[in-house]
Amino acid sequence: MENARRIGFLLLPDFPLMSYASAIEPLRAANVLAGEAIYQWSHLTVDGAPARASVGLEIVPDLPLESAQDLDALFVCAGGNPAGFDHKPTFARLRALAAAGVEIGGMSGGAFILARAGLLRRRRCTIHWEHIPALLEEFPDLLLERTLYVFDGDRSGGGGGLATCAGGLAAFDMMVDLIGRRHGARLAMAVGEWYLRTQSRSGEQPQRVSLRERTRVANSKVLKALALMEERIERPLARGALARAAGVSLRQLERLFADHLGETLAAHYLGLRLDRARNLLRQTSLPVVEVALACGFAASGHFSKRYKARFGCAPSDERRRS
Repeated sequence: MENARRIGFLLLPDFPLMSYASAIEPLRAANVLAGEAIYQWSHLTVDGAPARASVGLEIVPDLPLESAQDLDALFVCAGGNPAGFDHKPTFARLRALAAAGVEIGGMSGGAFILARAGLLRRRRCTIHWEHIPALLEEFPDLLLERTLYVFDGDRSGGGGGLATCAGGLAAFDMMVDLIGRRHGARLAMAVGEWYLRTQSRSGEQPQRVSLRERTRVANSKVLKALALMEERIERPLARGALARAAGVSLRQLERLFADHLGETLAAHYLGLRLDRARNLLRQTSLPVVEVALACGFAASGHFSKRYKARFGCAPSDERRRS
């Protein structure tokens, strides 16, 4: 069909299969339910070779990246460690496509690629929560939202739009929303029902369940302290400051942590900071000393000792493995 919207998926090595399938299947269903091909899709890779997904499945590209200017939209699908992708010709090509009016999008870790291409300046965007610390270390001024998906700019088909999603099932929500905006709520609802979705999710919804659900802690004092800990990784708060913010004495807060989490304030806080450090070591090229500072450790020797005690290897060994 001449008026079919042409959508491309640039599949980077180790791309997340769930995100890809969640994005492409609504397009197929829309065609079936509409009774005509209102969407066409193509697969692209950087070098023209098959793209290997996170589970080992390979997809053969059917369109070279050089021909992507014929598309209406191109979604970059990246997972694994998107910070490890640093291919300047691809960044230049993405910039050229955006300048030519091709709508650009990113799924899962795709926003990392768009940021390095310079396409997220002064644009609202999102990315999978796992990649947020690494992305903000490299691009601290991004207008990043911790939501399921974000539309920035024109999404009516006139060009200039930007769509990013956190990946996984959020890709499905985003595509159904796009179908509804272009072809009406009735078709979008039918696509959702086709895949047994009984409740729609808007882009503004958070990526993760609440802190209360994640920790299975209901005590408001403990939850307040936990939220502050997660917010203050680079400059950790003193235990006394956490207690004052929670509205209890330090002794009371320590007792609450022991009762609800089975560990001390200091031990839990240290665990959060070391987990963040592991994420940065795996997903960025920051020197080990900068990772230590970003996670609240003033001395790299102390950081290395604590890291090895928790994970069984030194930070430098973790970096080499990654």
